[in-house]
Amino acid sequence: MADRFRGFLPVVVDLETGGFEANRHALLEIAAIPILMDGEGRFSPGETITTHVEPFPGSEIDPKSLEITGIDIGHPFRDAKPEREALDHIFTGVRAAARKAECQRAILVGHNAHFDLGFLNAAVARVGHKRNPFHPFSTFDTVTLAGLAFGQTVLSRAVQAAGLSWDGEQAHSAVYDTERTAELFCLIMNRWRDYAGLLPPPAGSTP
Repeated sequence: MADRFRGFLPVVVDLETGGFEANRHALLEIAAIPILMDGEGRFSPGETITTHVEPFPGSEIDPKSLEITGIDIGHPFRDAKPEREALDHIFTGVRAAARKAECQRAILVGHNAHFDLGFLNAAVARVGHKRNPFHPFSTFDTVTLAGLAFGQTVLSRAVQAAGLSWDGEQAHSAVYDTERTAELFCLIMNRWRDYAGLLPPPAGSTP
């Protein structure tokens, strides 16, 4: 894996939030799935790391966002962690996966990845976290990859175009969306590997 992505471990991340502005709206849920690679260079999703997050002091929550995600802020079983603890939980798992893969850092994979990375970076800045394993601005975006592979940019449509299952009732939870995005990323990467392996060598090259 370290050789495949220049020392970076792809980690699929999805966040659920209370709106669209990272410095104003609350971060409510995080899920992350490190990507694994076998001896033949094929990718598969690893184990899911997830936590609910307490809204940071002074944050805002748009009720329309809660209607979409179905998150009940006051649910007794939500077991939400303060932002610092939530980041520690996610980052500890990501760093362990990076070490196991012999990678130096993680790179965020997401559907509209800039949105998730923006909220993640804002939370890191708020709590002064010094051990963020993710690259601060580089990402892999499955919107672009799915647009190239299937002509679809909406996650649900891209997943179905790829021949994977999609349950609209479970959508918009961080865990479910991360799992589907991880499957989509691995499928596209594996198909590219298979396709590229079938290409003839460039003219004039030595066999």
